[in-house]
Amino acid sequence: MKKPFLTSVLLSLMLMPGTHAKAEDGVLVVGNIDSSELTLTREQVRNLFMGASLGYGLRPVVLKPGHPARAIFNTRVVGLTESRINAYWAQMRYTGRMTPPRQLDDVHELLAYLQDNPGAVGYLPLSVTVPSELTVLYRASR
Repeated sequence: MKKPFLTSVLLSLMLMPGTHAKAEDGVLVVGNIDSSELTLTREQVRNLFMGASLGYGLRPVVLKPGHPARAIFNTRVVGLTESRINAYWAQMRYTGRMTPPRQLDDVHELLAYLQDNPGAVGYLPLSVTVPSELTVLYRASR
């Protein structure tokens, strides 16, 4: 009888955002693309980062687990916890269907990668100044 209660408590704890991610924070999804007029919906961004192709030749890159921007992106855009995303990618790799996006260590490395790789798409904290050669595709804020 106590298992349903324990399960609900554990689920609630897993769904809580990390203590380092503030509610007023947000992320920008930016890409190294030819068209500065392309914008994406939340659903398109979610699908792209979960392995779907949008037909624009976009390739997502992500920040490493534990980064505050990753926590914000996962909860606000993808709508899943880190553990659920890891389980999804483990299943995709195991079945040979897809591989997860490339992981980069920090924002500086992500910016350098985006600038050097046409078609690359990543997310940045709202506080980061976006270089002129990158295009903002989506904004997730409060």
